[in-house]
Amino acid sequence: MFWKRKSKKKDGQEATGSAAEAAGSTEEVEEPEETEETGTAAGDRTDGEAGDKAEAAGADEASEGGDKDDGEEESGGEAGAEPESTDVFADEGEEPGVTGPDDEGITRVRTAGTFEFDGEKFEVLSNTWIVDADKDGVIVIDPAHDSEAILEAIGERDIYLVACTNGYAPHIESAIAVAEEAEAPIALHPREMRVWRRFHGAEHRPEIEVEGEGALDVGDLHIDVLALPGSSPGTVGYYISQKGVVFSGDIVRAGEPGMVGDTYIDYTAQLASIGEKLLSLPPETRLLPDRGPASTSAAENRNFDSWV
Repeated sequence: MFWKRKSKKKDGQEATGSAAEAAGSTEEVEEPEETEETGTAAGDRTDGEAGDKAEAAGADEASEGGDKDDGEEESGGEAGAEPESTDVFADEGEEPGVTGPDDEGITRVRTAGTFEFDGEKFEVLSNTWIVDADKDGVIVIDPAHDSEAILEAIGERDIYLVACTNGYAPHIESAIAVAEEAEAPIALHPREMRVWRRFHGAEHRPEIEVEGEGALDVGDLHIDVLALPGSSPGTVGYYISQKGVVFSGDIVRAGEPGMVGDTYIDYTAQLASIGEKLLSLPPETRLLPDRGPASTSAAENRNFDSWV
């Protein structure tokens, strides 16, 4: 699907040319190649001559706490330890609020709400992502529970598109309220229409049907649509290679495949989506989920074998 939008008015704009992909595929997962991290630490050396054993021992002790020779660096942390993430969205915050924008023009709005699934209610804290599409406008991904907080974070900027990764409430709850503010279209996979209608009724349908292998051109952004079935048949991710980021919804969260409520819908398909689509991206690609902190393709690649 290719679509270009530069202003809030939709006159003459429509989605064209989608390439359909079987969203329910459960092909065998290719195990990602393991990567090894190696590290070297500079060793301490004591220069000078020792007159006898006692003097040599004293010189060695003094050199341990002294200044390093030029070119030597102090080794820090345990060998093989992962460096602490510097991603502004890597925090484990448990309160609603706004973080960002970061260097890529991405803002996170955390809002709290109740998600009803399979007869149970779950209190959740969900991520909505606001992405600068150009100097005038943004796209909004997974508008969750509090439309006022989301619109306040957008401010005076135009809204070009509201994109949902699937039809569960934490991904669509504020979609209509946010879209109507700027007459923006809503994008959703057609297989998610049943759950959409349960929440929003049939009166307001999403204007754009997105499917895997499709693409959207919005403002200055080219967005590849990744088919990520598993948590639902029509879950998709929005991959913006120029920003090195994929908005992955609930298919994977930092350190674990994402659950729906307290269960997995189709675990085999979910692992296939993660392994084939997300872990095949460049290792530094940031994964920004519907809940919890950011991660990377490399970080989840290291976790993948434990999930299989």
